[in-house]
Amino acid sequence: QVQLVESGGGLVQAGGSLRLSCAASGRTISRYAMGWFRQAPGKEREFVATISWSGTSTYYADSVKGRFTISRDNAKNTVYLQMNSLKPEDTGVYYCAANHALYGSTLYSDYDVWGQGTQVTVSS
Repeated sequence: QVQLVESGGGLVQAGGSLRLSCAASGRTISRYAMGWFRQAPGKEREFVATISWSGTSTYYADSVKGRFTISRDNAKNTVYLQMNSLKPEDTGVYYCAANHALYGSTLYSDYDVWGQGTQVTVSS
């Protein structure tokens, strides 16, 4: 069973950048598509980005397109989310998730394994 641990969250001013990491253990994630979701206070968890098993295919929510970049290093069993030009509305808990499929999904229910999340707070 895969375990996921996110890191890299924190407090940043609007316009700043953060890089989130998702380290996997237990087994390789090389045959998993991976995704990032976020949840703001009082709101449902929402899709942010996903990447295929090989890293050659990515897809983003419209709200983060052009500002966020998802990537992976299968040799390190790690997935990243580079977040630039952050806005206060990007504030929330960011979760990494693994989908036992070759290509990612925007659907919460398609993901089999979840991390505990890392808090991102963007001040105005």
